[in-house]
Amino acid sequence: MDRELVRLAQRGDQEAFAVLARTNADWLFAVAHRMLRDFGQAEDAVQQTLANAWRELPRLRDPDRFEAWLRRLLVRVCYVESRRARRYANVRALSADEPAHGDDQLSLADRDQLERGFRRLPPEQRAILVLHHYLGLAPVEIADALGIPAGTARSRLHYAHRAMRAALEADERRVAIGGSRA
Repeated sequence: MDRELVRLAQRGDQEAFAVLARTNADWLFAVAHRMLRDFGQAEDAVQQTLANAWRELPRLRDPDRFEAWLRRLLVRVCYVESRRARRYANVRALSADEPAHGDDQLSLADRDQLERGFRRLPPEQRAILVLHHYLGLAPVEIADALGIPAGTARSRLHYAHRAMRAALEADERRVAIGGSRA
């Protein structure tokens, strides 16, 4: 990340911030979509994150930490968006005609099963799994992104894996006894 761009944006330079926003928009959207599982909600989350970033940027102490700080803002916005969507029961399944970025090696049935399991997780566990498995962050980096201790990040990652396993096993049991997968 260009430290000087961040410093210019901190001083109110809108063009510098626009460059930062364009530079980071793709990965912001990818992470938001992985967490929220909805393109419209992901777009809203990215827009809200960038609006929050513009407003809060003057308070960023270390310009070298811009990406980690931006990740933290995004995760918080995704938490709010996810809770809002649950309240209004506006959750839609990832349709088969939407691209499954990065999941090409999985069969459609596997992706559907993972999608169902992932949707059963609370937003906090989704965030941990996305940061670890999609962005490839280590628990220490996850801790930094979420503003939590490293031990807490490791613990949450462990419990998120357990919850995902339990959700997948429950789905398999339901199919095995003749239930439907929906």
